[in-house]
Amino acid sequence: MGLNLLEKTELWVNEITLDGTNLTDLANAVAHAMGMQDGEVLVVDVRPRHITFDILARDIPQENILGKETAILDAIRAVPGVTLYPETYLHSNGILGQICAGVENEEAMLQQVAKITDDLRRNVSHRAIIFPTGFELQQGLIEDTNTPYLKSLLEQEGYKVTVGEIMADDLADIVDKLEDALNRGFGLIITTGGVGAEDKDHSVEGICAIDREAATPYIVKYQKGTGRHVKDGVRIGVGTEGLSMMISLPGPHDEVELATPVLLTGLREQWSKETLANRLADVLAEKWKRKNAHHHHDQG
Repeated sequence: MGLNLLEKTELWVNEITLDGTNLTDLANAVAHAMGMQDGEVLVVDVRPRHITFDILARDIPQENILGKETAILDAIRAVPGVTLYPETYLHSNGILGQICAGVENEEAMLQQVAKITDDLRRNVSHRAIIFPTGFELQQGLIEDTNTPYLKSLLEQEGYKVTVGEIMADDLADIVDKLEDALNRGFGLIITTGGVGAEDKDHSVEGICAIDREAATPYIVKYQKGTGRHVKDGVRIGVGTEGLSMMISLPGPHDEVELATPVLLTGLREQWSKETLANRLADVLAEKWKRKNAHHHHDQG
């Protein structure tokens, strides 16, 4: 029996480092471990702690996939310059049939695949990473109060939370870090800061670069070009990619505190990206309305 990969052909090895490694040899080692020929596996992305392989074959004999994780890792370990760690693991959104070794009954196989798929969704959905943004944090000018606050509350909800690197005020850096988090299998990716109307604010645009149908409602609107505003308002963003959800929250801590109860409710109840984004924007917009009303009252 052959297993069709259904265009889900990427295989990630997480928690791996390289030192002068020949990537062609590395790709061919994976190919050989899966019973394929040289050139049928490519290395398509290398990051500091993980590597992405692309499997070119679309139909592979079952025996070449099922239960091959140990064989693949052993083959990788043997390539010069590769270092694996106790926490090294494989991750794939597609080659789920490999867990069905020894199942002869088709109905039992489908049930097993469904169970593993559910387990995968559950595991991925409860792996979170939080990225603070901005030069103020990079240069140590201000304290990051948002990350520990969100981390603590998410952990109380059962999430395994990783603190990501500070994102620069740069669209390319934001997209790069978001894509890296997606490749590492984080189901919840949160950024704080960078949602404003100035030219240094790119968090929402970063999500939109990955999910062109991201929900990006306004918190407050401005006349474009007034003062420092090069955009026509402040928005938040919620986007999805595969099993993962990306959320851009504001930077001010009082706004993060306002948004968090809505965020946690939405995650528990599995709201759509549109519903979550709109309800986050509603509670934040109300704060801006009160602020502006108070400002005008003081001027009266």
